Formats: sequence, C-alpha cells, structure tokens
Amino acid sequence: MATVKLGFENNLWEMADKLRGNIEASEYKHVVLGLIFLKYISDAFEERYNELVAEGEGFEEDIDAYTEVNVFYVPKEARWDYIKANAKQPTIGQIIDEAMIAIEKENASLKGVLPKNYARPEIDKTKLGELIDLFSFKVGDKEARAQDVLGRVYEYFLGKFGSSEGEFYTPPSIVKLLVEMIEPYKGRVYDPCCGSGGMFVQSQRFVEEHSGRKDDIHIFGQEYTATTWRLCKMNLAIRGIDGNLGERDADTFSNDLHKMLKADYILANPPFNIKDWGANRLVDDVRWKYGMPPAGNANYAWIQHIISKLSPNGVAGFVMANGAMSTNTTSEAEIRKNIIEDKLVDCIITLPPNLFYNVTIPACLWFLTRNKKSDGRDRSNEILFIDARKMGTMIDRKHRELDYETEIKYIADTYHRWKKGEGYEDIKGFCKSATLDEVRSHEYILTPGRYVGIEEKADDGEPFDEKMTRLTGELAEMFAKRKSLEDEIRKRLGAIGYDF
Repeated sequence: MATVKLGFENNLWEMADKLRGNIEASEYKHVVLGLIFLKYISDAFEERYNELVAEGEGFEEDIDAYTEVNVFYVPKEARWDYIKANAKQPTIGQIIDEAMIAIEKENASLKGVLPKNYARPEIDKTKLGELIDLFSFKVGDKEARAQDVLGRVYEYFLGKFGSSEGEFYTPPSIVKLLVEMIEPYKGRVYDPCCGSGGMFVQSQRFVEEHSGRKDDIHIFGQEYTATTWRLCKMNLAIRGIDGNLGERDADTFSNDLHKMLKADYILANPPFNIKDWGANRLVDDVRWKYGMPPAGNANYAWIQHIISKLSPNGVAGFVMANGAMSTNTTSEAEIRKNIIEDKLVDCIITLPPNLFYNVTIPACLWFLTRNKKSDGRDRSNEILFIDARKMGTMIDRKHRELDYETEIKYIADTYHRWKKGEGYEDIKGFCKSATLDEVRSHEYILTPGRYVGIEEKADDGEPFDEKMTRLTGELAEMFAKRKSLEDEIRKRLGAIGYDF
C-alpha cells in the first residue's frame, strides 16, 4: 500500500513553499490547500459542464444537473480558466477571495469552510500567480478521481506541513494501524479531536478495499481549532464523504456536539498531556464514571470521554502518551485500575520512536471495547500486550514509518488471531496475553514491556568457553589500541608545548 509518487509533488511543494514569505505556517497551509481544493472542484465542474454541453439540452448552468451527480456547482467567476487567465493580475488575491465567496454561496455544505484571505498584503501576488500557472494537471476529473490524484496531493501537502506543525496531522502509518486493528466495516465512526480528518479518510478506504460501500459508515467528528475544522470539512468534501462535524469548531470537553452519540468505532489521536482543559467547570460531569481526571492533565479525561461514547458492542482505538500506561498520580492510577477492573481494556501497543512529526514524547495505542466476548471467544479476563518499539524504518534522519505489509498487517493479524483464539501464541519480546491477575500483580501498570519479556536470541552454536576466549581477546586488543592512541596524543600535544 505504499503511495506511488505522481511525479510533480516536489515541484509543487517547492513552488508553494516560495509563496510562504512572512506568513505563519499555521496560516500558510490553508492558503495552499484552499487553492488545491478550488482546482479540484473546478476540474470536476468543467468535466460535467462539457458533458451537459454535449447533451445539447441547455442544462450546463443548471445547479441541479451538478448536485445530482455529487459535483459542486462553480460560478463563472470562480472557474479555473477564469482564475488562470487573471493569474498575472495584481488583483489575483481579490479574485480568488471572491471566487471562494461565490462557491460558498452556491453550495450550502461549504458555507464558512473555504479560506478567503488571498488578498492580504503578506501574500506575494506574483508568486501566487506563478503557483496558479503550475497547476496544469487535472485533480478533479474522473480519471484523476480514479487515481485519487487530489487525495494524494492533499496527503503529500498535509505530510509536508505536518513536518513543521504536526498538531493536526496523524502520520498515515499510525492511522492505518488503528483502522486495521478495529476494522470499521459498517456503523458509526467517531473522532472527538478529528484534526484534518485522516481517521475518516482511512476508514472509508478500509471499507472500500473490503468490498463495502462508502455509505456503510457514518462519520461523526469534532475539532477545537476553527481553521483545522474547515480543513477537515474540505478534506471530507474532496472524498465525497458526508460527515457530521457539528455546525462549527468547539471544545469537546465543555461543548460536546454529539451528546447522544453511541459509536460503533472510535478512532482518535488526542493532544497529549493538556494542562488547562477546564476541569474546574466539569467537576460533576457524568463522563467521569471511573474517577475525576486531574486538573493538570487531560489524558484520562480523553480516555473517559471516549468510553462514554462507546456503543454496547463498540470498540475504540486511540493514541496516548506512554505516561498514561504507568502514571502513579493518585487519581489517574485509580481511574486506570477502575477501567481495567471493568474489563474494558482489550489491547495495548507501545510504538517505536520518531513516528510523529514534531512530537518526541513516546506514544502507545490503546484499544478498548465493551464486548470482550465477540469473535467467538471470551477475553474478559485477558489483555493483549504488544511491544512494537523495534519496528519501523527511518525514512530520513528524523522520521520513521511502519511498513504496511510486513509490520502493520503483522501486528493487526496478531490481535485478530488472539481475539478469535485461532493460531495465537505468545512471542517473547513481542506479544503476551496477560490475565487480569497478572496485571493486578503489576499494580495495574499497562506497559507492554513488563509482560512480553525479553526477545529470545537465536543460539549461534559457538561453545561458551570459545566465545569467552574470543571476546576477551578482542577486548585486550581494544585496550592495547587505546593505550597506543593515548601515547600518540600526548606526544603531539607535547610537541607544541602542552604536557599533561
């Protein structure tokens, strides 16, 4: 499932990056991604427009002729050929802003979503025009949609922005692992901190790859940051995903937009260790069934919020800071104990380092379920621990990725074999099915390393006495070499008058 490069991403990024100037990256991403979105809907519109012209019935400016085939209607002043014809004009920023306004006016689902700040002085209009000229390829016609050109360009840009921001972007390999683990085939999918919508996009892909339909899943999400909420709306729109993200951005803790929701699948990457999350205003909240989370850390508030949204057969998979597995803060330790004793914890996975952009805190994955008797086996008194810290490959000096075929599927298959009781075996250093009694003996600490043990090394066949003789010989050789180097350094320093 490795993404094949389209051939123009680097050139597009380099050109777009020149546009940045003195714009903050947090704002700049919306300028670029908004322009890509505009090109997409214009391409799709143009193709449908030409079809209607060919039919010769005069419906090419009829909005219904577009909406009935899930194509956004684009007014004349917002169409790409008009924008490109004016790319060299000093007023190009204003032209784009007016195009975004016109599109929102004709498409209710996009109201308040598109960026409309291209006319601001900080944006170099010459470079903006050059970037528009660079969009010579199609991203929204049928052929491009079949190849998911826009999705791939979008993900490429989100990844590049993620390397400098990271807050709103969960790396694809982690999203794929979460989705492969919980298998959201059909039902309600919820993300309480949905960012740019990566969990939803991957869930849709999973369904379609397993011969399901896009509308087999129903999307519910919430996002705190207004600009990221709009970005998620655009990301879902280009995929044709109809998601309920609420009327606008909102704080999940103080303004839950889906109070009555019970989800079949929950996927999330909550912000780690948030200190000021409004605990003083939520002291008697019904979500704190297992204990009041500490005011100085929201981790266990997120965990309990997620539990409160689970349907009777629901399953949740989410990212969490490693500290949550073992914190001994009185309130957090008590909450963890209560959750474990209520038999909600299904599986815990520790991740390798460097998977996230701009996040150095070690992370883990939690999987919770209300029904541990599914798949034909009762797992009520067991928890599966997986230690994946040694997995992944460094793709550059700072970032690591998990391989889909050899690592993500291996981890997910291990979990599913364990759930079904078919072909699962404990593997030292990697996985262990621990009983609740074992977890109790470890004072309810959930760190997989405590349970999986140390990986067994293969016997190389060399007798112990021979190995010790060889190793001590190598050590003596190193000591001798060190003495020789010390003498040489003293000699050279002494030659220039520095004795010691």
